[in-house]
Amino acid sequence: MLKRIEKLTPAEEAILAAVPDGASGERGRAATLLRERGLPGRKVEAWHYTDLRVRLKTFAGLAAAADAALARQWLARDRGVVAAACLPFVNGRFAADLADALPAGVAMTRRTGQGAFRDATDAVALLNTLICAEGVDLAVDAGAAVARPIEILAVSLGDGAAATRHRVTVGAGARATLIERAAGGDGLAAQSNTVTDLAVGADADLTWVIVQAEGDGATHLAQLNVMLGAGARLRLLVVNAGGVLVRREINVAIAGPGSELTIRGVNLVGAGAHVDVTSVLLHDAPGAVSTEIFRNVATGHGTGAFQGQIRVAPAAQKTDARMACNTLLLSDTAEFSAKPELEIFADDVQCGHGATVADIDDDHLFYLMTRGIPEREGRAMLIRAFVEEAFDTVEDEALRDGLNARIENWLERHG
Repeated sequence: MLKRIEKLTPAEEAILAAVPDGASGERGRAATLLRERGLPGRKVEAWHYTDLRVRLKTFAGLAAAADAALARQWLARDRGVVAAACLPFVNGRFAADLADALPAGVAMTRRTGQGAFRDATDAVALLNTLICAEGVDLAVDAGAAVARPIEILAVSLGDGAAATRHRVTVGAGARATLIERAAGGDGLAAQSNTVTDLAVGADADLTWVIVQAEGDGATHLAQLNVMLGAGARLRLLVVNAGGVLVRREINVAIAGPGSELTIRGVNLVGAGAHVDVTSVLLHDAPGAVSTEIFRNVATGHGTGAFQGQIRVAPAAQKTDARMACNTLLLSDTAEFSAKPELEIFADDVQCGHGATVADIDDDHLFYLMTRGIPEREGRAMLIRAFVEEAFDTVEDEALRDGLNARIENWLERHG
């Protein structure tokens, strides 16, 4: 729990100024806690590597509605990870006239109002509760085989903050691919915040893709909360390839026996950027399997952190849980911290974790150079191979190529 603070930071004052007077319910509680406790700093364990009170220096107010013609032009030029039915949010507002029709077996309703959060340390959801205005509820019918991927797209086309909150329910036995993507241009003081609550029904098979490629001045705060049913399969694929301050939280409750969770992610940290991925996987049912692998690349003065926690409850016998975090530092000034954790309260489990931090292997580079490959090209090949290995098990070739294309775009700019 955060202690009371004596004085608000300029960012905290600006956030509270954006909250309507007389806010009640969860929004009122969030405003009170922010006023009394402030944003979390490094003394809060979950925020040790990302002192939000220090790093969130400004809050530019809520983003204004984007010009309709500009939004239409941007979306016409935009290319998604794969061809998908797109539900676009521009500066935090749903662009209904630019949205695609959803495939059969999927229903959508727009949502407004307040979200929820745990306490003052749950800062991503707290801030979302304070400023979020819109989102969608998506429901995939039980047994549906959704033919076309669905993309929830958040675009920042100006300065200021934009927040969305979504709820997605995948019915029992359904199969689908959903994409959550954030994008925006360079040079903008954009601040985006997205919270998504996802429930995956029994025996469902879901691929959930997260691609964050916002501009070089953007702040991106995001939280994904998952409930996994019995026998369900969830493949979570993550690419962070933009922004100056990124905090991505992944919370998964593995509540059903025999379920399977696979998380594969790539964090690309440019010069001066800070990227933090914090995940908590709670195994609360027997016979479930989870595998989590992140590949990270940091360059310049970029800094990053991976905090991965696996908790195995007493009832979760026969759990098989693995976690790995591998990092490539491309400069002497880049930093990356890894904090894998296991909390095991069952006695018949197989669990393991590991982390590595290294530079490019000189022997591998020398081998390529002796084959006539120039040093710069050889370095690029080794970096590409290291990162793209994260997605080598993705069966959908178009999706795998789309994810790797995002990586290629980043490497061309920062490699």
